[in-house]
Amino acid sequence: MDLHLKDRRILITGASSGIGLATATMLAAEGARLALCARDQDRLRAVTAPLAEQTDVVTASCDVTSKQSVEDFVGRAVDHLGGLDGVVCNAGRSLMSTVEETTDDEIREEFDLKIFGALNVVRSARKVLASSDAGSIVVVNAILSRQPESRLAVTAAARAGLLNLSRSLANDLAVDNIRVNSVLLGLVDTGQWQRRYADSNSALDFAQWSAEIAADRGIALGRFGTAEELAFPITTLLSPRSSYITGAALDVGGGVHRYI
Repeated sequence: MDLHLKDRRILITGASSGIGLATATMLAAEGARLALCARDQDRLRAVTAPLAEQTDVVTASCDVTSKQSVEDFVGRAVDHLGGLDGVVCNAGRSLMSTVEETTDDEIREEFDLKIFGALNVVRSARKVLASSDAGSIVVVNAILSRQPESRLAVTAAARAGLLNLSRSLANDLAVDNIRVNSVLLGLVDTGQWQRRYADSNSALDFAQWSAEIAADRGIALGRFGTAEELAFPITTLLSPRSSYITGAALDVGGGVHRYI
């Protein structure tokens, strides 16, 4: 199926690894033109070099919690691509900590990253997205936003705020014909989980170790997801074929949920 993404101009934050990189790779295969950012520009350029052989790619270092940094990146993207048709707000992390263990500064940093990490991008890109005939924003969030865990207490709270904000943005930006949707991930095999596995010193291999965690978390499919399995729904929500979907939150978690 043609997703009508050829030559569409898509900006992705947090694009140097995991879901961001997988989404960029899938979009490049569809013929989209890309503006990609991450904190480490050298690493970003290295991992996205193959994409530049397929399509038009501009890269930059960007701190999504800084309004000026984001405005500079969006301006560079628009200058290079001639506009924007889509944005993927993907930059983020998880803070493995209970409320008692988390300092006030860590709490502020977590909310700053989750809320302003998306809001700065949306504010900076809104005007140019409004000039597109298919403006779309996808916010990469987590099922954690709907089912808090004590081990991720502050991250869960920040993600809940981001989910609520994303729905409000869908209502606010509809006047400009910009769609805003959320993809809520479950447990995904990314660098963060690989590092946790290495730190665990487990005698199990990663597949066995992660399967035990999946069982403990009640994942129906019994395994972690892959970055590519997240990239697909993100890509389809960016597609003009999804033109009547906005304000939605799609769970991509292998069947894990403890809510109706």
